[in-house]
Amino acid sequence: MGQCGITSSKTVLVFLNLIFWAAAGILCYVGAYVFITYDDYDHFFEDVYTLIPAVIIIAVGTLLFIIGLIGCCATIRESRCGLATFVIILLLVFITEVVVVVLGYIYRAKVEDEVDHSIQKVYNGYNGTNPDAASRAIDYVQRQLRCCGIHNYSDWENTVWFKQTKNNSVPLSCCKAALSNCTGSLTRPMDLYSEGCEALVVKKLQEIMMYVIWAALAFAAIQLLGMLCACIVLCRRSRDPAYELLITGGTYA
Repeated sequence: MGQCGITSSKTVLVFLNLIFWAAAGILCYVGAYVFITYDDYDHFFEDVYTLIPAVIIIAVGTLLFIIGLIGCCATIRESRCGLATFVIILLLVFITEVVVVVLGYIYRAKVEDEVDHSIQKVYNGYNGTNPDAASRAIDYVQRQLRCCGIHNYSDWENTVWFKQTKNNSVPLSCCKAALSNCTGSLTRPMDLYSEGCEALVVKKLQEIMMYVIWAALAFAAIQLLGMLCACIVLCRRSRDPAYELLITGGTYA
């Protein structure tokens, strides 16, 4: 029974180390995705500290490559020192991922207030004739999320750009994608996206933060299993004097 238990633990541990390498790539991808998406929406969300969970998760992903290597070597050689180091590093990474989850929830809760605070200023700074970064951001969001204005297309009537153009129309990015002859005129509201952008931007940013949270939770669970298997191997080696290394061709007691 002991032999079966330890053999199973080591088999699972080797398999988990291979998963750690895959997890490292996935975590780095999730972190990079957050950075890229934030760049598209940064005018609506000015708190750069929101990126802290993404930075941590990329660092954790990089560390998982090293952990996987240490874990494989320690498991194959059944090194007590290597396995102990493996467990300690996994524990530290697990704590870090718990921190990521907590920070993710904190910043996810702040998204709505941040967007509500900044979106009016962004729309008031829109310049349709000589688009600057903020203007491009608005056009990108309106096309990407299929929305118009803050709460609806009528919000454009209160902007500086609308009052200066005096043509009773909204930006072409408000036009429904399927329509090729749309001019953005408010006399044809059926041609425009009816939903406002604020709620959709908030939803998008909260979804991105949830990706980070779920990724951290999923791999934290895998790491718990890894620590458990490593501890089983360590305890077996400590308690059974007849236990011998597989690498030397020895047998279990």
